[in-house]
Amino acid sequence: MKRKGSSIRRFRLTKIVATLGPASNSPEMIRALFEAGVDVFRFNFSHGSHADHGERLRFVRQLEEEEGRPIAVMADLQGPKLRIGRFADGPIKVGPGHRIRLDLSTEPGTETRVGLPHPEIFAAINAGTDLLVDDGRVRLRVESCSAEHADTVVVSGTKLSDRKGVNVPGVVLPLSPLTPKDREDLAFALDEGVDWVALSFVQRPEDVAEARRLIAGRAALLSKLEKPSAIEHLERIVELSDGIMVARGDLGVEMPAEDVPPIQKRIIREARIEGKPVIVATQMLESMVGAPAPTRAEASDVATAVYDGADAVMLSAETAAGEYPVEAVSMMDRIARRVEHDPLYRTIMDAQHPNPEATAADAITAAAHQVADTIQAAAIVTYTTSGSTTLRAARERPAVPILCLTSSIFTARRLQLAFGVHAVNTSDVSNFSEMVQKATRIAHDDGIAEDGQRLVITAGVPFGTPGNTNILRIAWVEAP
Repeated sequence: MKRKGSSIRRFRLTKIVATLGPASNSPEMIRALFEAGVDVFRFNFSHGSHADHGERLRFVRQLEEEEGRPIAVMADLQGPKLRIGRFADGPIKVGPGHRIRLDLSTEPGTETRVGLPHPEIFAAINAGTDLLVDDGRVRLRVESCSAEHADTVVVSGTKLSDRKGVNVPGVVLPLSPLTPKDREDLAFALDEGVDWVALSFVQRPEDVAEARRLIAGRAALLSKLEKPSAIEHLERIVELSDGIMVARGDLGVEMPAEDVPPIQKRIIREARIEGKPVIVATQMLESMVGAPAPTRAEASDVATAVYDGADAVMLSAETAAGEYPVEAVSMMDRIARRVEHDPLYRTIMDAQHPNPEATAADAITAAAHQVADTIQAAAIVTYTTSGSTTLRAARERPAVPILCLTSSIFTARRLQLAFGVHAVNTSDVSNFSEMVQKATRIAHDDGIAEDGQRLVITAGVPFGTPGNTNILRIAWVEAP
């Protein structure tokens, strides 16, 4: 991979994830999105063929080679999709008190019954269980049920139509998060060399463990928290995952809307404590699907995620199918940079600072943050093989970039999701002195530090031992 130097520098610490789709399907548009500020490209396997995703991945890797900057690719698996069947004569009108039976039949629905081809739901529900259809637009309450049907009454809503999604709040369904389609998609994505796999429909820690076994270290695993049951096991799920996504769409369906903001903050806090990258997603700039500017509320929503200390914020339909994909990325970039220059932002980051663990590596990493602040260093430099040293530095949420030097292109790509990390894939070094020389040269070439500025450098000796950070040094940058 050739390197282009300072042109690849980002002037913000929060990362941007953008979804590719029909509106961003060409090399020219992918390049434009990258230049506007995208750090991670998301491939949504709920849509598109393997051929589509494979072609887009080749475009991204070609761009990576041309720019000399590692770019992360995330494969977002669809997960189980629970839907009612079709109706014989089109949508039906319903209202409070309307009774409708759900059953396993594949016959077209009527005004009094419709198929729900998911025996797992009937196995888990009881009288009194609420079912939410069409993102909660229709609420059904189960009056009686068996292993093959459920008699329900409409609590709220006005219309039911074909193939609408069903949510079962408050119930853990006996379902694996990996359907046969997901397993095929996962095998394809791993063979293509994606960097992150996002797991949908996580309900319990065992779901994460199952995906980990299948991935077998070939990509980093990101758990999407979109089910209330997952929140009950938050600490364990975060511990088992490499990263976390706050998927607010389904969370907002299955629990009261007023509960989502504090849960978002709780998830971000827990992920930061564990040193795991966390993304805030769903409807962040939704109006920009069809408009060149966001609403003020959407701008505030993005800003709130940045103030909360999220590693990344994500665009979905805005870049996958919207009319203004580049403008959406540019807007997100501007909002993040504006927040990060607010003195209140730094106050919040420092006030929410997690305590270091009682290890030499954490002690050195915490000290690097403090030293960088004290001497107004241009950057903190980490030298890593696995990425663990760099992630601990990102956990500190320093006010300056984290220049990560790694000989592993896979590590460099994965770390593109982490807060403040400017990852550089470079050849290995044999001693600390050589590493210092390389760090100062790359920091200067990439526009991270100017002649006469200082760097705070951390590393582990002997080299190549993951998590063995035990050295801190201050180095001056001198122009060649």
